[in-house]
Amino acid sequence: MKYTIKDFQREFPNDDVCLDHIFAQRFGDLPDFDKYYRVKKRKCYAHSETGAQIHPLADTIFHKSSTKLTDWFLAIYLMSQAKNGVSGKEIERHLGVTYKTAWRMAKQIRQLMNQSPSMLSGTVEADETYIGGKGGNNKRGRGAENKTAVVGVVERKGEVRAKAVENVKSSTITPLIRQNVQIGANLMTDEWPSYNKVGKEYNHQKVLHRAKEYVRGDVHTNTIEGFWSQLKRSIDGTYHQVSKKYLQTYVDEFAFRYNHRFSSLHLFQVMIEKI
Repeated sequence: MKYTIKDFQREFPNDDVCLDHIFAQRFGDLPDFDKYYRVKKRKCYAHSETGAQIHPLADTIFHKSSTKLTDWFLAIYLMSQAKNGVSGKEIERHLGVTYKTAWRMAKQIRQLMNQSPSMLSGTVEADETYIGGKGGNNKRGRGAENKTAVVGVVERKGEVRAKAVENVKSSTITPLIRQNVQIGANLMTDEWPSYNKVGKEYNHQKVLHRAKEYVRGDVHTNTIEGFWSQLKRSIDGTYHQVSKKYLQTYVDEFAFRYNHRFSSLHLFQVMIEKI
């Protein structure tokens, strides 16, 4: 869905409108919602009869933040617009805040981009990749030093699940696939031995990459490899380097974008709804 910066500015021109939107979104289903009024000079609403107060920013990413809500909403909009992500420096330039504030805002906004717990089915591809880490043996792929492994599963024409892990042993990969893929699904992997155990619970087929086989009929892992390619390009081009500590939040960010690529709503509207 098309949603331009002009649409955004027209819908959220000031902090009062942003706060009203959050309040309506979080508490609009209360039976006496229309009896609440905004408390002057405070970010809360009070019941006209009982005096009970509601603080709509409590337990949200905006809680205890001194940053204007319009700046928060603009940062969310910027992150929703950028296919390759938005760096803290770019948010700093757009909002006129310090880099520390911009980085923290981006970190908080990624909390809205968590991955769905629903199970994948049909034909699912599984693979792993390696991100970060300079120095060491400079080897790519399995056996690379100072890099963090990320294991992913993707349903063809569906959603992706991806997780940063300590290793790619069977004891790590097996529960991850079981948690995200329905038993009996068609599972496509390469020949890495760690997939063999869990593969017995699925219709498991492999492509032999070591033999330079990449496609055999409909047996391939091109979909998940395409997601890895986008993830790596974005991290290298936008963020340059991501620490192991925060890698999962960046993986979640790009999985969220991928999983909402067919959404009828603009990604900004999807994220605002998750507040």
